Amino acid sequence: MKTTTTILLAVLSLGAVGGAGYWFGSRSSAVHGAIAAAPSASAAASQPRKLLYYRNPMGLPDTSSTPKKDPMGMDYIAVYEDEETAAGPAGTPQIRMTTDKVQKLGVRTEAAALRALGKTLRAAGRVEPDERRMFAIAPKFEGYVERLHVNVTGQPVSKGQALFEVYSPELFSAQREYLVAMQGMLAMKDAGPEAQSSMKQLAQSSLMRLRNWDLSAEQIQALVGSGEVSRTVTFRSPVSGIVTEKKALQGMRFMPGEGLYQVTDLSAVWVVADVFERDIAAVKLGTQAGVKLSAYPGQVLQGRITYIYPTMKAETRTIPVRIELPNPRQQLKPAMFAQVEMPVGTNKPVLTVPDSAVIDSGTRRLVLVQRQEGRFEPREVELGLRGDAYIEVTRGVKEGEQVVVAANFLIDAESNLKAAIGGLGGHSGHGSPAKGSEPPPGDAAATRANPVGHRAEGVVEGVDPTAGTVSLNHGPVPTLKWPAMTMDFKTANASMLAGLKTGQRVSVEFVERQSGEYVLTSIAAAPANPATTATPAAKPPGTTHSGH
Repeated sequence: MKTTTTILLAVLSLGAVGGAGYWFGSRSSAVHGAIAAAPSASAAASQPRKLLYYRNPMGLPDTSSTPKKDPMGMDYIAVYEDEETAAGPAGTPQIRMTTDKVQKLGVRTEAAALRALGKTLRAAGRVEPDERRMFAIAPKFEGYVERLHVNVTGQPVSKGQALFEVYSPELFSAQREYLVAMQGMLAMKDAGPEAQSSMKQLAQSSLMRLRNWDLSAEQIQALVGSGEVSRTVTFRSPVSGIVTEKKALQGMRFMPGEGLYQVTDLSAVWVVADVFERDIAAVKLGTQAGVKLSAYPGQVLQGRITYIYPTMKAETRTIPVRIELPNPRQQLKPAMFAQVEMPVGTNKPVLTVPDSAVIDSGTRRLVLVQRQEGRFEPREVELGLRGDAYIEVTRGVKEGEQVVVAANFLIDAESNLKAAIGGLGGHSGHGSPAKGSEPPPGDAAATRANPVGHRAEGVVEGVDPTAGTVSLNHGPVPTLKWPAMTMDFKTANASMLAGLKTGQRVSVEFVERQSGEYVLTSIAAAPANPATTATPAAKPPGTTHSGH
């Protein structure tokens, strides 16, 4: 009996201890459960996400208050109030990309630096004769061409060389009048002063008439010395040069002022270059210019800019610039085409970035500044002078900052640059929504929103390393609502073509760089499991596709 009582007491004691332990354990579990459940209860009690609007899937400045599709059939993307914005220290929107994606796109950066922004301005030109070295031979009286001494256009002549002889009744009478006046002066040397003065005035008037008709001093002296009137008068070349125009014919009649010959001195010529309107401000008088002609390969002739014409050709939007060149060996022929190189710019260092770093939207200019690995900040910049490969930045970038110089357009497409600029946040991965932006259950509009990047699987039909393209027989592309087809894709960089072979099954990612131009950003071997691989379309005739 005593033993039974002892056992009963032990069982009751263990039960009490176990009950107390169970009570404390339950109490502790309840407390911990309440603490753990607090965030869930708080999250459940939070307000539903507020939909702001729907934006264009290609990043165009177009929004809608209701779900809609763009002209290519892509759904507009929902934008919520609580979506994360990747912002820099000062709240500036940034674009986030994974390191793997940066490598796939072939992104390269270069530091903004101070440089002397030299530039060689190139323009097309043509050789023209120096207008100050062109001479026309046009008699100032009526007459007839009696004889031609130079009768071929293009014939070289020297200064004073006889060109042609003319007969003129008026000139013949003027010569006789002068001889009579000279003889009268001699005959009246003993007459009174008044008679001598009258005869002298007559002689001087006759002499002035001959001089005004371009008779040379030698011809007049010969007339006085011989005392005989010459039936013809010889016209001579006023300068050494080339006969560039000849209208005189043997026996033809000419009228006063009619040009019979034109002689041009080609010992120095002009090269007139057509400079575009945007470059004319950099051209300065006195600048040395190099001239190249296809007729003399390897030769660079040096001249000097002597005149900038005050008018512009409206048809070509160019302004003529004159360069003077010596031409002692007559190598430069009028009407020859020339390539002119004019060094312009300044020797003063200015802050510059590569010209490939600038994205010009038409209304503003942007560069992508790398803040850290995988983070890019779009900056609006103001530009100054342009060099051959660099451009001056007057505002928006500091010296030493790394700017993206390659694959800018791919970053634009992958991360929706326009949305990031507007402060809407960037996408953190290819075709993935930003962190915290997962649509709530039942939100059909957000669920069917398509990313900018697209995926496809198919078979390589051909590879063109020279053009950097791949012909791909791919399966359907749901994000673009494309059927299976064969089409050509460009690649982001040439290294992506290494190892590709015809007939190889691949999985690709691509973006639309511009309307109808699709660029591959990733190429990888497709899964071997047929159940998980989209079957490319058979290639019936007429199903190739080069753009959408």
